[in-house]
Amino acid sequence: MSEEEQQLPAHNEMSFLDHLDHLRMHILRSLVAVILVACGVFLAKDFVFNTVIFGPRNADFPTYRLLCWFSDMLCMDPPDFQILTRDLGEQFMIHIKSSFWIGFMVAFPYVFYEFWRFIRPGLYEKEQKAARGLVLICSVLFTIGVLFGYYFIAPFAITFLGSYSVGSVVSTPSLESYVDYMTMLTIPVGLVFELPVVAWFLSKIGILYPSFLRSYRRHAMVVILILAAIITPPDVTSQMILTVPLYALFEVSIFISARVAKQREAEWEAEGGNDE
Repeated sequence: MSEEEQQLPAHNEMSFLDHLDHLRMHILRSLVAVILVACGVFLAKDFVFNTVIFGPRNADFPTYRLLCWFSDMLCMDPPDFQILTRDLGEQFMIHIKSSFWIGFMVAFPYVFYEFWRFIRPGLYEKEQKAARGLVLICSVLFTIGVLFGYYFIAPFAITFLGSYSVGSVVSTPSLESYVDYMTMLTIPVGLVFELPVVAWFLSKIGILYPSFLRSYRRHAMVVILILAAIITPPDVTSQMILTVPLYALFEVSIFISARVAKQREAEWEAEGGNDE
């Protein structure tokens, strides 16, 4: 038996039902964390809606002030539109849904920590050492992605969609549609920002290689444009704003994959030298 096989944890000897039971406990703890945070968010209703959710539709939002500070040509004001509700219980249901999603965003580090605790015992010891700080890195990338969507994509999307008009139609979006757009512009962007971590993991297990990523740069650009179009509203400005960091993350993924490939090659040569 090789040294690497001896380092396999006893976790791998667990039955399928034992794995399911452990997964259930990790999911349950993650859900409890999200619900606890969501309860706090639910109680802070006025701050959450007036300051956070409705922030990008206010003229004093930091993004608008920053653009005006840079140049008068970039200065823009969000359109003045009313948000209506059509169903009697819409405000209450949207309040619950918004609290849950914000609770998920705030509790994401702990949720990913529980996910990492589940998969970590199945890794080799050297892979566990190589993945130190993974929870922190994923949490930071997710937070950056959410903040990027909130402060950079949402203002442009709201300005474009809120001021777009056909004939004499007055824009009065529903509360549900507004909150759905805000959710779509934050959480998916945060998840997409995990691309370097995905590239590291796939390269680590030998599925992804830097040569493959380099040879498909043009194809990746098309995929990124399509992904940005799906996440963002149908306006070119928001799409381009998201495309730039996504392509930058793709280039970072190539760099990470190349580093991992060099490490794997060095380890392979060292093991071959030992065998000799």
